Amino acid sequence: MTYTPVDYDAYDFANRRHIGPSPSEMEEMLKAVGVRSLDELIDQTVPPSIRQSKPLSWAPLAEHELLARMGEVSRKNKVMTSLIGQGYYGTVTPPAIQRNILENPAWYTAYTPYQPEIAQGRLEALLNYQTMICDLTGLDVANASLLDEATAAAEAMTMAERSAKTKARAFFVDQSCHPQTVGVIRTRALPLGIEVIVGAPEDLDPQAVFGAIFQYPGTFGHVRDFSAEIARLHEAKAIAIVATDLLALCMLKEPGAMGADIAVGSSQRFGVPLGYGGPHAAFMSCKDDLKRSMPGRIVGVSIDANGTKAYRLSLQTREQHIRREKATSNVCTAQALLAVMASFYAVFHGPKGLRAIAERVHFLTNRLARALKAAGAKVSPRAFFDTITVEVGVGQAGILAAARQEGLNFRKIGLDRVGISLDETSDEKVLIRVLRAFGIDGVPPHRATLGFPEEMVRKTDYLTHPVFHMNRAESEMMRYMRRLSDRDLALDRAMIPLGSCTMKLNAAAEMMPITWPEFGSLHPFAPADQALGYKEAIDDLTAKLCEITGYDAMSMQPNSGAQGEYAGLLTIQAYHRSRGDHGRNVCLIPVSAHGTNPASAQMAGMEVVVVKSAPNGDVDLEDFKAKAVAAGDRLAACMITYPSTHGVFEETVKEICRITHEHGGQVYLDGANMNALVGLVRPGEIGSDVSHLNLHKTFAIPHGGGGPGMGPIGVKAHLAPFLPGHPETGGAEGPVSAAPYGSASILLISWAYCLLMGGAGVTQATRVAILNANYIAARLSGAYPILFMGNKGRVAHECILDTRPFAGVGVTVDDIAKRLIDNGFHAPTMSWPVAGTLMVEPTESETKAEIDRFVTALLSIRDEIAAVEKGEITAGESPLRHAPHTVAALVTEAWDRKYSREQGCFPPGAFKVDKYWPPVGRVDNVYGDRNLVCTCPPVESYMEAAE
Repeated sequence: MTYTPVDYDAYDFANRRHIGPSPSEMEEMLKAVGVRSLDELIDQTVPPSIRQSKPLSWAPLAEHELLARMGEVSRKNKVMTSLIGQGYYGTVTPPAIQRNILENPAWYTAYTPYQPEIAQGRLEALLNYQTMICDLTGLDVANASLLDEATAAAEAMTMAERSAKTKARAFFVDQSCHPQTVGVIRTRALPLGIEVIVGAPEDLDPQAVFGAIFQYPGTFGHVRDFSAEIARLHEAKAIAIVATDLLALCMLKEPGAMGADIAVGSSQRFGVPLGYGGPHAAFMSCKDDLKRSMPGRIVGVSIDANGTKAYRLSLQTREQHIRREKATSNVCTAQALLAVMASFYAVFHGPKGLRAIAERVHFLTNRLARALKAAGAKVSPRAFFDTITVEVGVGQAGILAAARQEGLNFRKIGLDRVGISLDETSDEKVLIRVLRAFGIDGVPPHRATLGFPEEMVRKTDYLTHPVFHMNRAESEMMRYMRRLSDRDLALDRAMIPLGSCTMKLNAAAEMMPITWPEFGSLHPFAPADQALGYKEAIDDLTAKLCEITGYDAMSMQPNSGAQGEYAGLLTIQAYHRSRGDHGRNVCLIPVSAHGTNPASAQMAGMEVVVVKSAPNGDVDLEDFKAKAVAAGDRLAACMITYPSTHGVFEETVKEICRITHEHGGQVYLDGANMNALVGLVRPGEIGSDVSHLNLHKTFAIPHGGGGPGMGPIGVKAHLAPFLPGHPETGGAEGPVSAAPYGSASILLISWAYCLLMGGAGVTQATRVAILNANYIAARLSGAYPILFMGNKGRVAHECILDTRPFAGVGVTVDDIAKRLIDNGFHAPTMSWPVAGTLMVEPTESETKAEIDRFVTALLSIRDEIAAVEKGEITAGESPLRHAPHTVAALVTEAWDRKYSREQGCFPPGAFKVDKYWPPVGRVDNVYGDRNLVCTCPPVESYMEAAE
């Protein structure tokens, strides 16, 4: 007998792990769609005039091969003890937090908590974060969160401009602010026409500015009270901002006690690895009267339909992509996962633990300063917390080299000084090594003496809420983290079919390397020869992304999609300026474009001109032409999303690019829908000049419950000289993010995704994403109108279900979205880009069984709508209006509803044994906005609600 081996490749990650439907399932799906092959479907969907001719080139790796490759690359990084400071510090991530939060898909695969009923765990953790920030800064309201300290400072500047009661147009920046903060503020100020004045606080003229920012402690270590400067600003009706450090505030007088209006900073040193620059959660807090001007997401407390306390994102209309060209910021994401980690760090240690860590760092720094002074060194400042500056004159290079011999990195300051910042990881051994670098043996004994005046000691309590005083036994901590994660619905439980958000598989092998110390422990400003592994990874990822997009260069600096849009527009503006085209400031944006586009254009100082949509959802080409002609030599750019936000490959995309170039503009193609292009269409070959890529969408970085993200930009060669620079690495243009490579550590995830999939694999992912979307459209087309389709009746990687016809019988899009929770699903994108619709994107990662379960759920909901249409039940009496159903509704209410408990709680598609139960009923949004509470409420309030 001849033995026939199987042809199954167990290590084929693309086809056996990442792509959901099996080959036989794809055949069934293709039949339902009405085509004979995947090639035929792609030919009907993607216009042949824009298809790329050359396939993507690189071969895939198996998972074990990937981990071996990344291990080799990681060892090219040299992990030193970095005492550089400058806003980045060594920290100890408690293993319980690393394992149960950072490495737990229940936390990292969740989406932004726009559907609060299925996000109560994340929302509680983020409310803890806000409470922590408010307490430590001494201010009333905090957000959760911003991208990094530098961009938070820039956001605070524009918030101050909106809020100040003065007509001054200048902004003062303390010369002790971190260089990257000054750089990003300058970048943000330029297109808005804000004059930036950098100087010493004592030289501040309050009458000349609408606001000022002070660094506390300063970048070179200075600790000083800004109360007098803040009082003078207030007399001039200007706004006072303090950029501060959370660990220092465990000992130092808080900004609120100085009278500050706004505080900003980073929560990185609360247990979040350095990661060569990120991701880290930045914070902003402010006085109560400024809260409605504050950018970013604010978690608030509301009630559900039963009067039970429930958390939600408050003031959701502040979301900038909703406000479009009326936006006051382009913030469209947070760093939720990192904010959750920082909040658990505070819960883990409690106020006494944080104070103990702060004291230990401070007293070590004091010992270091005493030893250096005793040896005759000139040490400044007189008042410090964890950072000192040492004058070393012409011996600077020698001291830095001696430090490196000791495995240490000091900060190079000017030509004659070095900076040293101690942190949570510093101990007596580090102290000995530091002093040896200066030729000093031994260390002075420990003394609990302060390195700053007693009047600067914090007088107020912080973290008084019971959550920060819980029993910190690891068993209790582990259970608290588990309880919160169990309240949420993430990708580890079910498909999240969010249009435009691309909630695809975040493979375990892709995630593992980011917590390796060789990648996690690098300071972003470490010498370049210590980061050769990162350089190799970033260079190779850049090459692959350029091959995918058809662009010539990439900037990896933008650390969110909206930040990428902003950086791309600044690149275009810099290009125009270089050619003497200073008057080009008009940006044409179709109404079908992604909502952040007009917000980013507004922040870039451009005049937004909106272009109409044709009846089929395409860009109205005649209106586009007319507005391009009207703009004339003022046309700077157009911004298009492709495929369109309506989920269609528009045939006219090349013509739009041609018209824009004919009138001297540049084409910005939004990369939000890149998951429909990879391997099929190169934006750089169809006429686009610049795109950002949402790596947290197409390239497998997880959404983290609302961040982190990355939005690098690709450009054609003529724009490459105008990409963002950075104070640490040079470049002609200003920085848009705090670190040169943004949130560098998560670039590793996208690199790993590309290596695992190979060129053919990422192309197949695109093809199957299009198949899955068309399968859903085909299965649902008789029950729900499909709003937009291409010329051959196909959708791209997403489709829009029109639920507006049901409004006539009282059924809303909200009812359908909340009813899907009972089926065990996150709702699709709701009421965007068209109000009253659901935009569905299944991605390529979902199996046919999961897609069929989703279709079953939507068809059962359609049957319930039909019952309302027939008059068998009213919308208000139906399970649609009472959704989602909780366990409490099932067991504690007298069931007097017009439908059975089983219909309400176990609709078709819901799992019987593994059913997801939402912890609260439908959340009352209006109540939450009218009664804004955004810090942890006292425990008694929960008891009152229960009664």
